[in-house]
Amino acid sequence: MSRKSDFGKNIAIFAPVMAKTRINNNLEIEAFPEEITEDGIKIYGETSYENQIATLSHYLHTADFKGSYFDMQKQRNEMVSLIREFLRHKNKLQDYTEEEIYHVAESPLEFDLFRDFYQVPFPSPKTYDHTFIDLFAGIGGIRIPFDEMGYQCLFSSEWDAKACQTYFANFGTVPFGDITKIPATSIPKHDVLLAGFPCQAFSIMGKMQGFADTRGTMFFEIERILKHHQTPYILLENVKQLVGHDGGRTFKVILERLSQLGYHVKWKVLNALDFGLPQKRERVIIVGFKHKEDCDAFTFDIPHTPYNLANILESDKDVDPSLFASDHIITKRREKTKDKNVFYPSIWHENKAGNISILNYSCALRTGASYNYLLVNGVRRPSSRELLRLQGFPEKFRIAVSHQDIRRQTGNSVAIPMIRMVAQKINQIIKNREHETSETPRLKKAVNA
Repeated sequence: MSRKSDFGKNIAIFAPVMAKTRINNNLEIEAFPEEITEDGIKIYGETSYENQIATLSHYLHTADFKGSYFDMQKQRNEMVSLIREFLRHKNKLQDYTEEEIYHVAESPLEFDLFRDFYQVPFPSPKTYDHTFIDLFAGIGGIRIPFDEMGYQCLFSSEWDAKACQTYFANFGTVPFGDITKIPATSIPKHDVLLAGFPCQAFSIMGKMQGFADTRGTMFFEIERILKHHQTPYILLENVKQLVGHDGGRTFKVILERLSQLGYHVKWKVLNALDFGLPQKRERVIIVGFKHKEDCDAFTFDIPHTPYNLANILESDKDVDPSLFASDHIITKRREKTKDKNVFYPSIWHENKAGNISILNYSCALRTGASYNYLLVNGVRRPSSRELLRLQGFPEKFRIAVSHQDIRRQTGNSVAIPMIRMVAQKINQIIKNREHETSETPRLKKAVNA
């Protein structure tokens, strides 16, 4: 790790970092206290160093140090404290003087110290007009379309450590941990709330316990944050089974709660197959607007894009040999499909009953599926890159974990082209409102042009 050796004596400790923003970033480590047991034992987990590094990474990308002298001093001291802790864990604290640490806090871009935070495929925009928060962030699938449009992510939350590892490798920020332990007051004010809240509680592949499952109650965490911030725009994603769960009563509760918070809502079940992806993945998309005319202007009238399985497949010679099925599995598959129309390229899908379907697309990627439920051309499992392509992740998206982790992460993620089309419509509505063209007929024409 290299660093600058001569900083000079005159350091403007409280000079503002250059960034265009309309809000204050109020992430402070004191909002994420250590958990203490009844015996006074400090619990090491997402409320400890992990949250400190999350705070530091968010500061590096979003902090503007604006406001009163007291506020700027408090934020600067916060960042200095976090950098000191970061250096202590990296065993580099002894290499830096206090003056140098303050200078690092002043101009972090000048130092290789934070290279991994900045040299990422999806860096934060240097200037921006709109902001969002990324709840139940996973590996950032819902975030990417908003990054593409130049929005700034002010806060992200994800409890899974491996997903956080992938998220950091691609966005340079470490998500905060368990959202149930984070006060709404500690989350910065934002324009759009994104949330692919946990779907296992409503999934047909699970027990479909809904709100009886603790994962199903995560919607109420979204409600808690919306109640405090009154976020102008929301985009939520879940499995299609949410709509019919418990005879439709679960979904009715969600829509009623959003309405009580003042949101005008539209929703629709969309299929990834219609967005150029060779994956049958049906998900309910919920959008919400504080202004009724904005909601009236929004439609799910989105032109379908054809898919081509060949476009996402890698050559067998480039695929890890460990992904090829055993001779026994291959022979068994061929025996079960001897009377079927076999074509290539194709994905052979085995359902729970043992039936084999030969398709020109993949069935929905699943987190807990058997290792061999999808076989490319009946002989091998999809590679990590192919799994990411099936969800529409850009080629520059970094793989920072094992193949097993990627299987789980893509099974939990979203079809990015689906989110992109919805995000672009929301963005157009936001822009037209800012330019005072929000009369419904005119706005609808502009949004759906």
